[in-house]
Amino acid sequence: MLPILSGPSHPPSSGGKPRQLVILLHGLGANGNDLIGLAPVWSQLLPDAEFVSPNAPFPCDMAPYGFQWFSLQDRSPAMILAGVRAAAPALDAFIDDALATRGLAEKDLALVGFSQGTMMSLYVGLRRARAVAGILGYSGALIGAEMLAAEVRSKPRVMLVHGDADPVVPFQALALAERALEAAGVPIETIARPGLAHGIDEEGLKAGGRFLKEVLTART
Repeated sequence: MLPILSGPSHPPSSGGKPRQLVILLHGLGANGNDLIGLAPVWSQLLPDAEFVSPNAPFPCDMAPYGFQWFSLQDRSPAMILAGVRAAAPALDAFIDDALATRGLAEKDLALVGFSQGTMMSLYVGLRRARAVAGILGYSGALIGAEMLAAEVRSKPRVMLVHGDADPVVPFQALALAERALEAAGVPIETIARPGLAHGIDEEGLKAGGRFLKEVLTART
Protein backbone atom coordinates (compact mmCIF):
# COMPACT_ATOMS: atom_id res chain seq x y z
CA MET A 1 0.00 0.00 0.00
CA LEU A 2 1.14 3.53 -0.75
CA PRO A 3 1.94 5.83 2.16
CA ILE A 4 -0.87 8.35 2.67
CA LEU A 5 0.54 11.86 2.88
CA SER A 6 -0.83 14.55 5.16
CA GLY A 7 0.28 17.84 6.62
CA PRO A 8 -0.70 21.41 7.44
CA SER A 9 -2.78 23.59 5.15
CA HIS A 10 -3.66 27.27 4.79
CA PRO A 11 -7.14 28.12 3.49
CA PRO A 12 -7.87 30.82 0.88
CA SER A 13 -7.51 34.26 2.43
CA SER A 14 -10.66 35.29 0.54
CA GLY A 15 -12.66 33.05 2.85
CA GLY A 16 -14.28 31.20 -0.04
CA LYS A 17 -13.75 27.82 -1.63
CA PRO A 18 -10.33 27.32 -3.23
CA ARG A 19 -10.09 28.13 -6.92
CA GLN A 20 -6.39 27.24 -7.03
CA LEU A 21 -4.20 24.83 -5.10
CA VAL A 22 -0.52 25.16 -4.24
CA ILE A 23 1.24 22.05 -2.93
CA LEU A 24 4.45 22.76 -1.01
CA LEU A 25 7.06 19.98 -0.79
CA HIS A 26 9.73 20.30 1.90
CA GLY A 27 13.34 19.16 1.98
CA LEU A 28 15.28 16.45 3.81
CA GLY A 29 14.77 16.31 7.56
CA ALA A 30 11.97 18.88 7.62
CA ASN A 31 8.20 18.52 7.65
CA GLY A 32 5.13 20.21 6.26
CA ASN A 33 5.39 23.05 8.76
CA ASP A 34 8.68 24.08 7.18
CA LEU A 35 7.07 25.61 4.07
CA ILE A 36 3.51 26.36 5.11
CA GLY A 37 4.83 29.67 6.44
CA LEU A 38 5.13 30.82 2.83
CA ALA A 39 1.36 30.64 2.42
CA PRO A 40 0.45 33.89 4.22
CA VAL A 41 2.93 35.76 2.01
CA TRP A 42 1.79 34.32 -1.30
CA SER A 43 -1.89 34.31 -0.38
CA GLN A 44 -1.79 38.10 -0.67
CA LEU A 45 -1.23 37.54 -4.40
CA LEU A 46 -3.49 34.49 -4.62
CA PRO A 47 -6.42 35.09 -2.26
CA ASP A 48 -8.43 32.23 -3.75
CA ALA A 49 -5.64 29.65 -3.40
CA GLU A 50 -5.40 26.96 -0.76
CA PHE A 51 -1.90 25.92 0.29
CA VAL A 52 -1.14 22.39 1.51
CA SER A 53 2.22 21.13 2.74
CA PRO A 54 2.35 17.36 3.23
CA ASN A 55 4.99 15.58 5.24
CA ALA A 56 7.24 13.40 3.11
CA PRO A 57 6.36 9.70 3.36
CA PHE A 58 9.41 8.39 5.25
CA PRO A 59 11.09 9.24 8.57
CA CYS A 60 14.46 10.91 8.02
CA ASP A 61 17.25 8.32 8.37
CA MET A 62 19.94 10.96 8.95
CA ALA A 63 18.36 12.75 11.92
CA PRO A 64 16.20 11.86 14.94
CA TYR A 65 13.35 13.98 13.59
CA GLY A 66 11.72 15.10 10.36
CA PHE A 67 10.87 13.30 7.16
CA GLN A 68 12.42 12.51 3.80
CA TRP A 69 11.21 11.76 0.30
CA PHE A 70 14.15 9.43 -0.17
CA SER A 71 17.40 8.52 1.58
CA LEU A 72 20.62 10.37 0.87
CA GLN A 73 22.92 7.99 2.73
CA ASP A 74 23.95 6.72 -0.69
CA ARG A 75 24.23 9.76 -2.96
CA SER A 76 25.01 7.91 -6.17
CA PRO A 77 22.84 9.04 -9.10
CA ALA A 78 21.34 5.56 -9.45
CA MET A 79 20.24 5.39 -5.82
CA ILE A 80 18.83 8.90 -5.82
CA LEU A 81 16.84 8.15 -8.98
CA ALA A 82 15.57 4.93 -7.41
CA GLY A 83 14.52 6.87 -4.31
CA VAL A 84 12.66 9.49 -6.31
CA ARG A 85 10.88 6.82 -8.33
CA ALA A 86 9.87 4.97 -5.16
CA ALA A 87 8.33 8.11 -3.62
CA ALA A 88 6.62 9.33 -6.80
CA PRO A 89 3.47 7.14 -6.62
CA ALA A 90 2.61 8.43 -3.13
CA LEU A 91 2.95 12.02 -4.29
CA ASP A 92 0.92 11.34 -7.44
CA ALA A 93 -1.84 9.81 -5.32
CA PHE A 94 -1.79 12.79 -2.96
CA ILE A 95 -2.13 15.19 -5.91
CA ASP A 96 -4.98 13.19 -7.41
CA ASP A 97 -6.88 13.14 -4.12
CA ALA A 98 -6.21 16.80 -3.33
CA LEU A 99 -7.59 17.90 -6.69
CA ALA A 100 -10.58 15.57 -6.61
CA THR A 101 -11.71 16.56 -3.12
CA ARG A 102 -11.65 20.24 -4.09
CA GLY A 103 -13.17 19.83 -7.53
CA LEU A 104 -10.08 21.29 -9.18
CA ALA A 105 -8.05 20.30 -12.24
CA GLU A 106 -4.34 20.23 -12.99
CA LYS A 107 -4.57 23.68 -14.58
CA ASP A 108 -5.50 24.98 -11.11
CA LEU A 109 -2.46 23.43 -9.41
CA ALA A 110 1.10 24.62 -8.82
CA LEU A 111 3.83 22.51 -7.25
CA VAL A 112 6.45 24.26 -5.11
CA GLY A 113 9.50 22.45 -3.80
CA PHE A 114 12.59 23.08 -1.73
CA SER A 115 15.69 20.89 -2.19
CA GLN A 116 14.37 17.28 -2.18
CA GLY A 117 10.91 18.74 -2.66
CA THR A 118 12.08 20.42 -5.87
CA MET A 119 13.45 17.10 -7.10
CA MET A 120 10.10 15.44 -6.42
CA SER A 121 8.09 18.30 -7.96
CA LEU A 122 10.05 18.15 -11.20
CA TYR A 123 10.04 14.38 -11.47
CA VAL A 124 6.33 13.92 -10.78
CA GLY A 125 5.03 17.12 -12.36
CA LEU A 126 6.65 16.51 -15.73
CA ARG A 127 5.41 12.91 -15.92
CA ARG A 128 1.71 13.51 -15.22
CA ALA A 129 -0.64 13.02 -18.14
CA ARG A 130 -2.11 16.52 -17.80
CA ALA A 131 0.02 19.58 -17.20
CA VAL A 132 -0.13 21.37 -13.88
CA ALA A 133 -0.13 25.17 -14.09
CA GLY A 134 3.48 25.48 -13.01
CA ILE A 135 6.39 24.09 -11.01
CA LEU A 136 8.46 26.37 -8.77
CA GLY A 137 11.64 24.93 -7.32
CA TYR A 138 14.19 26.28 -4.86
CA SER A 139 17.70 24.91 -4.25
CA GLY A 140 17.02 21.63 -6.04
CA ALA A 141 18.06 19.52 -9.00
CA LEU A 142 16.55 17.66 -11.93
CA ILE A 143 16.86 13.95 -11.21
CA GLY A 144 16.97 11.60 -14.19
CA ALA A 145 17.75 14.49 -16.54
CA GLU A 146 19.13 12.16 -19.20
CA MET A 147 15.77 10.34 -19.37
CA LEU A 148 13.50 13.36 -19.34
CA ALA A 149 13.12 13.87 -23.08
CA ALA A 150 11.90 10.28 -23.45
CA GLU A 151 9.72 10.25 -20.31
CA VAL A 152 8.16 13.73 -20.25
CA ARG A 153 4.36 13.61 -20.58
CA SER A 154 3.40 17.23 -19.96
CA LYS A 155 5.24 20.53 -20.16
CA PRO A 156 4.13 23.06 -17.55
CA ARG A 157 6.00 26.30 -16.99
CA VAL A 158 8.92 25.89 -14.61
CA MET A 159 10.86 28.41 -12.52
CA LEU A 160 14.00 27.34 -10.67
CA VAL A 161 15.76 29.54 -8.10
CA HIS A 162 19.19 28.64 -6.70
CA GLY A 163 21.83 30.37 -4.60
CA ASP A 164 25.33 30.42 -6.04
CA ALA A 165 26.80 29.72 -2.58
CA ASP A 166 24.72 26.58 -1.92
CA PRO A 167 26.88 24.04 -0.04
CA VAL A 168 24.23 21.30 -0.09
CA VAL A 169 22.91 21.06 -3.66
CA PRO A 170 25.60 22.40 -6.02
CA PHE A 171 24.74 25.60 -7.87
CA GLN A 172 25.77 23.85 -11.10
CA ALA A 173 22.55 21.83 -10.82
CA LEU A 174 20.67 24.92 -12.00
CA ALA A 175 22.36 25.07 -15.40
CA LEU A 176 22.16 21.30 -15.83
CA ALA A 177 18.43 21.37 -15.18
CA GLU A 178 17.93 24.32 -17.51
CA ARG A 179 19.66 22.54 -20.40
CA ALA A 180 17.73 19.31 -19.93
CA LEU A 181 14.38 21.07 -19.58
CA GLU A 182 15.00 23.16 -22.69
CA ALA A 183 16.01 20.04 -24.62
CA ALA A 184 12.74 18.39 -23.58
CA GLY A 185 10.70 21.42 -24.68
CA VAL A 186 9.71 22.49 -21.17
CA PRO A 187 9.40 26.28 -20.70
CA ILE A 188 12.00 27.14 -18.07
CA GLU A 189 13.03 30.32 -16.26
CA THR A 190 16.02 30.30 -13.92
CA ILE A 191 17.09 32.78 -11.25
CA ALA A 192 20.56 32.70 -9.69
CA ARG A 193 20.81 34.37 -6.30
CA PRO A 194 24.29 35.75 -5.55
CA GLY A 195 25.70 34.86 -2.14
CA LEU A 196 22.71 32.74 -1.14
CA ALA A 197 23.38 29.38 0.52
CA HIS A 198 20.82 26.57 0.81
CA GLY A 199 17.67 28.57 1.36
CA ILE A 200 15.07 31.01 0.06
CA ASP A 201 15.74 34.74 0.20
CA GLU A 202 13.42 37.71 -0.15
CA GLU A 203 14.05 38.18 -3.86
CA GLY A 204 13.46 34.52 -4.57
CA LEU A 205 10.27 34.64 -2.55
CA LYS A 206 9.00 37.65 -4.51
CA ALA A 207 9.91 36.10 -7.85
CA GLY A 208 8.17 32.89 -6.87
CA GLY A 209 5.04 34.78 -5.89
CA ARG A 210 4.93 36.54 -9.24
CA PHE A 211 5.41 33.23 -11.03
CA LEU A 212 2.61 31.55 -9.09
CA LYS A 213 0.22 34.41 -9.77
CA GLU A 214 1.03 34.32 -13.49
CA VAL A 215 0.58 30.60 -13.96
CA LEU A 216 -2.48 30.20 -11.75
CA THR A 217 -4.51 33.28 -12.61
CA ALA A 218 -3.77 33.27 -16.34
CA ARG A 219 -5.54 29.91 -16.70
CA THR A 220 -8.57 30.24 -14.44
